[in-house]
Amino acid sequence: MLMTMTKMIFSLLVAIVLAGCASPGDFTPQQSTITDVRARMGSPTDIRFAGNGDELWEYATGPRGTETYLFRFGKDGQVKAITQLLTEAQFGKIVPNQTTKSGVRDLLGQPSNLAFLRNGNSWSWHVRIGARDGYFVVRFGPNNVVAEKNIIFDAARGGGSQDDGG
Repeated sequence: MLMTMTKMIFSLLVAIVLAGCASPGDFTPQQSTITDVRARMGSPTDIRFAGNGDELWEYATGPRGTETYLFRFGKDGQVKAITQLLTEAQFGKIVPNQTTKSGVRDLLGQPSNLAFLRNGNSWSWHVRIGARDGYFVVRFGPNNVVAEKNIIFDAARGGGSQDDGG
């Protein structure tokens, strides 16, 4: 009985470790399925749907992690695409005085932090750009449109800020 219980606990621990070892690079668009992703990655941090019916699964590593992956599944349940959302290319798609709150959410995923300020709400994501850690911060105006965006690097690591307008 003790040996059986020990084997069960060991098997459970191995399964947990293996699930934690999965990464987005382990999956292939047009071959991997929604079932494969759930089995290897676990439950997503968010699920939403695109206008065309695609199912979007978000795997955020925040608040301290610097990666958020979005898996796009077609109606057939196959992976169509896997995108790392917290990149400079994605940040560049956010346009002050044009991009809405929902547009930012779609581009970057769940924010790591929310702040409610007198001059508008702000969202931030922990990011890594090159070898530097910092935060990508978006402040919204009263109309829920981006007022400004900035990258703020950790000053203890030679940081500073990079203003992207507003």
